[in-house]
Amino acid sequence: MTDNPLVSQRFPRTSRYALEWIRSSVSGGANSLWLTEWLTEAMHLRPGMRVLDLGCGRGASSVFLYQEFDVQVWATDLWFSADERRQRILDAGADHAVFPLHADARALPFAAGFFDAVISIDSFPYYGTDDLYLNYLARFVKPEGLIGIAGAGLVQEIDGPPPEHLEAWWEPSMACLHSAAWWRRHWERGAIAHVELADTMTDGWKHWLTWQRTIAPDNHVEIDTVASDHGRYLGYVRAIARRRSDITPDEPITSIPTTYARHSPLRPTET
Repeated sequence: MTDNPLVSQRFPRTSRYALEWIRSSVSGGANSLWLTEWLTEAMHLRPGMRVLDLGCGRGASSVFLYQEFDVQVWATDLWFSADERRQRILDAGADHAVFPLHADARALPFAAGFFDAVISIDSFPYYGTDDLYLNYLARFVKPEGLIGIAGAGLVQEIDGPPPEHLEAWWEPSMACLHSAAWWRRHWERGAIAHVELADTMTDGWKHWLTWQRTIAPDNHVEIDTVASDHGRYLGYVRAIARRRSDITPDEPITSIPTTYARHSPLRPTET
């Protein structure tokens, strides 16, 4: 028996990790290890692959990816300190394979085709809803490489104002949350990648509640909202796409060359 509420038959890999280590790694409103485990159940990662962990927070998912799949991980985040992330990586004995970076998801410092796969856990909606973003991100993935996301989302889309039972928790920024079906349509429109999977976690709202009650028991607004919603709208979604090898992503426009010719801004005065 264990007193760790995060030990679950649903997530056997995550259940091997200590509760206090997971607590010390919290960087958002979801259990990043649960979501990473769920996502990688449908992504084939091989030892030695180069993986971009985009929006990795404090790096728990990056350590997990190395420990579980023996991949090299570039642990990249904008909001959280790369120095603190590096210390966590060192303490986990993973500094030879997990590399912390501070970078904006819209200004990534990598060469084209560098990664075998990109993973984003509970952060992609903050930047990935842009119609052009998948084209930008796909440049950093090898042809036939994988892009996978998992995080909080919607079971069904909300057209118009949020339902009354969500209002206490809902903020304007929640507009970035979408359903698995929305992500499939969003990604397929660009024709850069083939969507292999887009779905919703079974009983995801229950795991959401367990996490909040364990990590933030005083967060009554979110706990009460998720409980009252009962999986009607709130849950966890994932999507996995494979970059097409027959289409080359558009090059990003960083500057447009121009030449200047001097002209008077006003028409000549008629006499």
